[in-house]
Amino acid sequence: MGERKMSETGEMKILVSACLLGRNCKYNGGNNYDENVVQFLQDKQIIPVCPEVLAGLGVPRTPIEIVNGILLDRDGNSVDAALRRAVQQILEQVSGEAIECAILKSRSPTCGVRQVYDGTFSGTLTDGSGVLAQALSDAGYQVIDAEELE
Repeated sequence: MGERKMSETGEMKILVSACLLGRNCKYNGGNNYDENVVQFLQDKQIIPVCPEVLAGLGVPRTPIEIVNGILLDRDGNSVDAALRRAVQQILEQVSGEAIECAILKSRSPTCGVRQVYDGTFSGTLTDGSGVLAQALSDAGYQVIDAEELE
């Protein structure tokens, strides 16, 4: 589990999908601004993250899903290595931080907590986690689906 130490201000930090804060980093160039998340985070220290942007995939970008365990874009191009490197960078970034939890975007191939799209690019959901959500969970962090805050 990540080392749990207090930040310089004595507060724990919350990792959060940047799109939930209104950052235009979604595949279509938009965001997933979530008022409930923003209200919950008010007066808290946050660390915004977007694995897709960190991986250099650009905004906008071709939609990505997990296909047989591999992150592919809709055109069949593998973005798996780049996204897994980005996830590792995020884990390294937070390893020395006092992280209370991570609040992540529902259904994302990186941030989905309970469900992700099934890899057919048909809008069909399946139970499972995105690669960042899974890595954080495996490392012992509490991971919360943004929709659970409603």
